[in-house]
Amino acid sequence: MNGNPSTGLVRARRRVLAPCAAALLAVAGLGGAPIAHGSPPAARDSRPTLTPALGARSLIAPVRALLGGIPQAGAVLGYPHAPVTMQVFSDLECPYCKELALGAQSSLIRRYVRTGKLKIEFRSLETATREPLTFRAQQAAALAAGRQNKAWYFVELFYREQGPEGSGYVTPAYLRNIARQVPGLNLSAWNAARASPVLTATLDRDEQDAIQRRLRGTPSVLIGRTGGHLSQLVSPSLESASPFEAAINRLLRSRR
Repeated sequence: MNGNPSTGLVRARRRVLAPCAAALLAVAGLGGAPIAHGSPPAARDSRPTLTPALGARSLIAPVRALLGGIPQAGAVLGYPHAPVTMQVFSDLECPYCKELALGAQSSLIRRYVRTGKLKIEFRSLETATREPLTFRAQQAAALAAGRQNKAWYFVELFYREQGPEGSGYVTPAYLRNIARQVPGLNLSAWNAARASPVLTATLDRDEQDAIQRRLRGTPSVLIGRTGGHLSQLVSPSLESASPFEAAINRLLRSRR
């Protein structure tokens, strides 16, 4: 598989705090041609964003339906020996990360993760969050849930309660509210884990990996055979799973 990232024109949420354009996603070296999203940034940014529904526990029902019964280990969703691995570099406040999570990624979880063909790792890259300390606090909160193998419940709930970009909605109370909705999460252990130096080291590693790979936007997606090299994947759509499925199917047919 070609390890070089695609050089095509794809709009992306940049690491500088410019308005979100589109997510950097689609396949490098997997036969797909990168395509720029058709809607201009201003048009996409003008769409209404839901205010976080504090205490909206009904949100857990679709999250349970999506994730229930799928193994989790730390930040990884899926069976340990799944033949294909996908890493998603995300900022929990990025609206295009939410678009991917509620769009193409949900379909991939149902079709490939649940059936043991794919596992997905949540990784961190600061783009949309205005304050670095807030970024680290929210990402560490998700990873702290991962210490109890519930990171993906936290992530999925966060996206469903994501507030308007730049509004400062992420507060300690907001994060605690998300944690309270995670089924079976020990809140005392979660709160203690948030300050763990292990999580700080994980965020530092993700940042360095993103720099080394020259990832400039979120969501940035890497995919490959488990245990092998991961290549950047770029997709013309965050909602359609088809480009991702084509890449996964190609990898499933390949041999090391």
